[in-house]
Amino acid sequence: MGVFIFHPYFMAKILIIDDDADVLSATKLLLKRHFTQVDIEKNPERIPFLVSNTDYEAILLDMNFSRDVNTGKEGFMWLDKILDINPQASVVLFTAYGGVEMAVRAIKVGAVDFVLKPWENDKLVAALQNAVEINAQKRQNPSIAPTKSTQTNIIGSSEAMLKVFSTIDRVAPTDANILILGENGTGKDLIARAIHQKSNRADKPFVAVDLGAVSENLFESELFGHVKGAFTDAKDERVGVFEEANGGTIFLDEIGNIPLTLQAKLLTVLQNRTISKVGSAKTKTIDIRLICATNMPLYDMIQSKQFRQDLLYRINTIELRLPALRERVEDIAPLAEHYLSLYKKKYNRAITSIAPELLKKMQRYTWKGNVRELQHAIERAVILAEGKVLQPQDFFFEEQAHETAGELPEGSYQLEELEKMLITKQLKRCNGNITDAAKELGLTRQALYRRIEKYGL
Repeated sequence: MGVFIFHPYFMAKILIIDDDADVLSATKLLLKRHFTQVDIEKNPERIPFLVSNTDYEAILLDMNFSRDVNTGKEGFMWLDKILDINPQASVVLFTAYGGVEMAVRAIKVGAVDFVLKPWENDKLVAALQNAVEINAQKRQNPSIAPTKSTQTNIIGSSEAMLKVFSTIDRVAPTDANILILGENGTGKDLIARAIHQKSNRADKPFVAVDLGAVSENLFESELFGHVKGAFTDAKDERVGVFEEANGGTIFLDEIGNIPLTLQAKLLTVLQNRTISKVGSAKTKTIDIRLICATNMPLYDMIQSKQFRQDLLYRINTIELRLPALRERVEDIAPLAEHYLSLYKKKYNRAITSIAPELLKKMQRYTWKGNVRELQHAIERAVILAEGKVLQPQDFFFEEQAHETAGELPEGSYQLEELEKMLITKQLKRCNGNITDAAKELGLTRQALYRRIEKYGL
C-alpha cells in the first residue's frame, strides 16, 4: 500500500497566462499533477481581474503577446501591473526568446524566476515550486514585501490627507458613485482601492479600467463584452469588465478621455444598470459600485462641449479631490523614507538616511509628477548614490537638468543606464577588484562578470 505524503506545493493555486492555446493545454496537463488548482488565460487584458480576485501562490507569465514581437516589453509591462496589484505575487516569466540579459532584468524588476521555451518539465515544475515557497515566505514575513501603511499603502499625515482619509471612511460603506479628481501621480488608483477595501463589497471583485488605453472601436467590447461572431475578430464570446465587476466595484480611470459618442453609451448603462454584449439583443442586470477618476478639468470640458453634463451628474454623487504633493509638504519626508526603505532593499544598497539639506530641497521642489515623481527620484538616487547618506547631488531635479549643460533631463534615464553607472562607480571605488565590487553590489562574481560583458566595461 502506498503512502501519500502531503506537501504544501500540492495545495497551491497557479495561474498561467500565454497567448498560445497549445502551451496552455500542455502546461496545465503537466502542472495539475503537482498543484491543486491551475488556471489558464489566453488574454492578458484579464490579468488585473484575475490577480485582484484570486490569491495565486505562483503566476507563470508569457513575455510576448503580439504576433512577431519578441522584445519581452509586454511581459515586463504585465509583470509591473501584477506587482502593483499584489506586491507579494511570485511571478515566473516564460518566453521562447531570451538570454542572460533578459533573465537578469526579469529578476531585477521583480520576477522570481525565468523559464525558456521549449521547457523541460522538471525545471518548469521546480521553478513554480520555488515560486510557491517564496510566496509562502513573503506571507510569513511581510517585511519581505514592500511596506504598507495603515491606509492601503497611502502614506500621509498632513491636514489635507487626513481630510481625504476621513472622507474615505464616511463614503466607503455607502454605494454612492464617487469621482476622484487630482493631478497625475497623486494616487487616485490607491484611493479607489482603499474605498473598495473599506466598503461592504470588499470581498467582491475590484476591476480597474484605464479608459485612456481603450481604443474607440473596442470600447463597447471591452466594457460590455461581445458574443462570438459579433465582428471579424470575435472568435470567442467575451465577458466585459462591467460583468466581471458584478457584485463588486468598477474603477473607471481617465474617464475624461472618453469621446462624446461613447459617453452617451456609458451613461445609458449607468442609468439602467443593464448591459448588452456587442452582437446580442439580450440584456443583463449589473450590480456595481462605480468609482471614476480623472486629472482633466471636466467642468471646463462641459462648457466646451467635450463632456456631457448629465454624465458628470451621474458619476459624481461624491467628489473627492486629492491634493498635489506640493500642497502636503509635511508628507514628503515620510514618503521619501518609505521609498528609501523599499529601494535600498530592492537594490541591496547600504544607504542609511537622507541628508537634511536634501530633504529641505525636496520640500521646496514643485513635484509636477507628484508622488510618482518622488518615487522615481528616490529609486534613481538609491541606484546612483556613492555614499551611505543621500545627498543633493544624488538627485536630478528638473530645474537642475535644464540649467546644467550635458546632463540628461529628468526622466530620461533607462534602468540599464543607471545600472551601468552604478557598476562603473563601484568598480572604480574598489579599484577594479571584482570580488569586492560584487560584494558591495550584492551580486555574485559571475553575475557581475555578465554585467561587465553586457555593458562593455
